[in-house]
Amino acid sequence: MNNKIIVINGPNLNLLGEREQSQYGSITFDSLKKECLKKANEIQINLEFVQSNIEGEIVNLIQEARNKHDGIIINAAGFTHTSVAIRDALNIFKKPIIELHISNIYKREEFRHKSLISDIATGGIFGLGSEGYILAIISIQKIIENESR
Repeated sequence: MNNKIIVINGPNLNLLGEREQSQYGSITFDSLKKECLKKANEIQINLEFVQSNIEGEIVNLIQEARNKHDGIIINAAGFTHTSVAIRDALNIFKKPIIELHISNIYKREEFRHKSLISDIATGGIFGLGSEGYILAIISIQKIIENESR
């Protein structure tokens, strides 16, 4: 395993399975983490899977990832629409970034239609449920492999 990826989850995602199942499904955070780690192992990615409700902690994770990880998958959750600090940290990362959302933010409330990170992300996955995480893991591996050729 040589590609090191970090999956960063923002506020309230630790409550998956409890909150708004019509938007987020019934999978729990722990089950989602297990599924992601299993897929990463299958395709030989070294995956770190983290969650924080605190904006500054997410900024620290992104900054630390610059020297430890080959790519970031980020579901910034509510910070997607509000955090210039997270955007700035991602902009400094300079490696592949996939923005991920379980729900389709463009089919929700108007304030969720604006992502502060979409224009600096390599790509985005929106509205495909928890399966989006698996797709993001597969995709970021391919992006990294293509960049190293």
